[in-house]
Formats: sequence, structure tokens, C-alpha cells
Amino acid sequence: MNETGIEKSIGTRMRELGLQKFLAPAALVILYVFFCFFGRNFFAYGSLINILDASYYIGFLAIGVTFVIITGGIDLSCGTVMMCAAIIGGTAYKSWGWPMWLTLITIIIVATLFGFFNGIMISRLRLPPFIATLGTMMISKGIGSIVSNVRSATYPTRSEADGWFKSIFKFLGEDGVTVPTGFIALIITATIAYLTLTKTKMGRYIFALGSNKEAARLSGVDVRKWEMMAYAVSGITAGIGGMAFAAVYTTVMPAQGQGFELYAIAGAVIGGTSLSGGVGSVFGTLIGVYIMSILRVGLPSMDLQAHYQTFFTGVVVIGAVLLDIYRNKRAAEVRVLSKADRFRAAEFAKIAKIKAEITGLSRSESKDKREEIAMIRAKTKATYARMVKEERAEKKRMLAAEKLAEKTFYQEQEQISKLET
Repeated sequence: MNETGIEKSIGTRMRELGLQKFLAPAALVILYVFFCFFGRNFFAYGSLINILDASYYIGFLAIGVTFVIITGGIDLSCGTVMMCAAIIGGTAYKSWGWPMWLTLITIIIVATLFGFFNGIMISRLRLPPFIATLGTMMISKGIGSIVSNVRSATYPTRSEADGWFKSIFKFLGEDGVTVPTGFIALIITATIAYLTLTKTKMGRYIFALGSNKEAARLSGVDVRKWEMMAYAVSGITAGIGGMAFAAVYTTVMPAQGQGFELYAIAGAVIGGTSLSGGVGSVFGTLIGVYIMSILRVGLPSMDLQAHYQTFFTGVVVIGAVLLDIYRNKRAAEVRVLSKADRFRAAEFAKIAKIKAEITGLSRSESKDKREEIAMIRAKTKATYARMVKEERAEKKRMLAAEKLAEKTFYQEQEQISKLET
């Protein structure tokens, strides 16, 4: 049995595992319960459908952005790439007469090509991710407008023959019951992304890039290849997001999508992905996305306008980043154990050893051992408190002595300067 794990407090374990992994799910539940009590008709099934509908395309974007941020990069183009791919697909269907299945494949291909374009600029040409993806954002907006001739792209309605793809993201039964099949598609995509990050060579190398790119390179990792693949994944998920947007909203406007990438990045950060790279979780990202979706649907249920959602999302993002900074600072700290800390660790080791000996003892013998553990704990608590108090007093005394010595030094220097003048 691990002796350090026996006596650790819940707070210590939370700090070690990452506070955001606990706070993000807790915040999701608290927000949902809060709006259920104080929002108007928020607990209705229709509100749940609205929450899910509002999260599909942002959720797909956020999954891809998580890969990029883990490498230590950023993707500002995923929102406009998603809409560019959707409007090119819509134009191909409406104006060029392409079949729907080819249209959907085109959306994925266009977005993936943009992802590879970002990856090549960043991994091969060494452009900063911020500048490269900012340029791609503008390029994708322009290409979408050029291809569509600055006209909206309209996808078929659900009642039309080619509207079958809408059921992938929302199924409407004959009795009017809505089934959020898009949630299933999002979870499947998230599961694939999770397995890729945690169970494959690609995932290990992506985390290695974010932790220390130079160390990964010196270890034989093909840094350029896997960095490019992270941006390619972001492009693929942007394409899936474009399909989801077309399925839910039908009409795609030219030069649309700017700002979606900020919600995707916010979802990843709220879910615990570190902007400094090396840390991230796909399912944590989904929790962050649903926190924003609950705010988007819940605030209007309390008669608050949409701009309040933007305000509160900003507050949550700042809080998440501050928490990430605190976590990184704590992880980088080198703590020197005091005499009191070493004493407590030694006593805990004794307790762990006695607990290990209890297994297989008779009831009376185990009772004696438990009493011995209780005595050691009580003695440890009292002795540790006394030692900490003595250490603080000694530290205070030394600080006072330093201040007195410093004051005496300055007084002597002042007297010498007066004598010299």
C-alpha cells in the first residue's frame, strides 16, 4: 500500500490531479441545476435539445483545437475554415449540381486541406502559429466568398430527398419527437480523439511536443510530421463541424465563422487544456463546450440578453487560465521539506507499515494495532504542530535579526558618511 496515498487530504489529491478536472464537471452540474431552479422552462426537453444543438459545431472545432493547443500552438482559422468548407459544399450542391454524398465529402476534404496548409506553414516554414492561422483565417474567408460569389449557400430541407444527412445530427420522428443524434456523433468523434491521444504513438508524440519540443526532437521524434498532423486533425474536425452547422441551420452565409474559433479555444481552456502545451483532455474540452452552451441557453431563460453570455464566458475563461497558471507554478515549485515535514512523513510510513501488518491478524490483535495507529496519529499531530510552531518562531526570530542587522548596517553607513562630510 502506498503510504503517501493513505494520509493525503482530498485537497492535496485534487491539486495533484489538476483542479480543472474537478472544477469543470462541478461547474457544469452547478450551472445546469442553477438554471433549472431559476430559469424559465429550462428543465424542459426542448431546452436540452437547444443546449445540444448549440454545441455540435463548436464541439467538433474544440476537439481539433485541443490537439493543436496540446502541441503548444493555436488555430485561429478553424471557425472560418469550417464555414468556408460548408459554403463551398453548399455551392457545389446548389450551383454545380453535385450529389449530396459528394458534397459532404468535399466539405471534409476542403477543411482537411486547410489543416495541412496550416501544418506545413508552421512545421516546415517555421511561421508562428498565431500569424500562420491568422493568415489562413483571412484566406478561407476570401475563398468562401469568391467561390460562392458572395451568395449564401442553402442546403436541402429535411423534407427533401437530399436532406437525409440532417438526421445524422438531429432526428425528427413522425410524432414530432426530436432525438439529438448529433450528440452521439460528437461523443463518437470525441472517443476516437481520446483514444488517439491516449493510446497511440501520435498522441504520445503530440503531448511530447507540447511538453518540450526540443527534447522530443533530440529523442528522435519527427517533430515536423506530428505537429503538422495536429493541425490536420483540426482541419478534419472543422469539416465535420461544417457538416453539423449545415444540418442544424441549413443556410450558410459568406464570410461567416469568425469568432467560432474563440469559443472552441475557450471550451478547450475551460476543460483543462493548458495554453502552454503538454496538458489536455478531449472529454474535458467537451465539458467546457457544454458549460458555454448552458450559459447560451440558460441566460435567455432568465430574461438576460445574449451579450451576458459573452461576458460570463469571458469571466470563466479568465478564471480557467488563472487556474492553469497556478497549476503550472505549483508544478514547477521545488519544495524543501522541513524537519517537521520529515518527521510527519516518517510517522506516516510507520502507520502504513502497521496497516500492512494488520492483514491476517486475529480480531483482538488487529484491535491492538488500530489502537497503536490511533496513538501514533495523536502523537504525530501534537508533535508536528509543536515543531511547526517552533519553526515559525525561529523563522520569525531570524527575520527580525536580519532586519536589525540591515538597520544597523545602514545606520553605520549613515554615520560614516556624516563623518566624511
